[in-house]
Amino acid sequence: MLQLPACDTVASFDVDAQKTFTPLCPAELPVPEGDEIVSELNANAALASYRVGSKDAHSPQALWVADADHPQLTPIAGANMDVYWQQHAVPGTAGFELLDGLPHPSHYDYFVWKGVECDMHPYGACYHDFAERLSTGVIEFLRAKAVNTILIGGLATDYCVRLTVLQLCRAKFRVILNQAACRGISPATTAQALAEMQAAGVECVESAAQLLVLEPA
Repeated sequence: MLQLPACDTVASFDVDAQKTFTPLCPAELPVPEGDEIVSELNANAALASYRVGSKDAHSPQALWVADADHPQLTPIAGANMDVYWQQHAVPGTAGFELLDGLPHPSHYDYFVWKGVECDMHPYGACYHDFAERLSTGVIEFLRAKAVNTILIGGLATDYCVRLTVLQLCRAKFRVILNQAACRGISPATTAQALAEMQAAGVECVESAAQLLVLEPA
């Protein structure tokens, strides 16, 4: 069990929990079992004072969209994009939407839309750019609310969740990763990401049932 002292101010963070990253949208970027994380994300939120979230929001004209001449994961030159990806998370499409059972973005305490520019494809939800110079404001929001502990989940463990966790660790938050609230693209890259996150100081639990909120003395 991991203990959450009653004096802690806790936030939950739903990272890119969108249909685009699930088998519900097989032509986009489906993560195996990506549509099975909602109950654990909601369990994180039940333990939190604030709930924050993020979405990819990409133009169909994005420069990094893969095609026959530029297959997915081949390199692309740019200050804020690194590889080509299958088109995904286009506003107005089913893939852009959050998973059923999650709140509407307007019902979160803070929400981030990222990757709107055609030549920018950030992974972490805390900054719009790779150099981490342009804040999305979520770190500032969490600090303003005196949050010190963040329960995190989302899609995918080995990409956007990983980098968001590392950004939050660098910002000196206590970060707890609920592994049941995440899914990764592949076992190998997910294991590598978990090792990197743990080396940065993240604490991992198998599910929200392993989190214990201590009563005030």
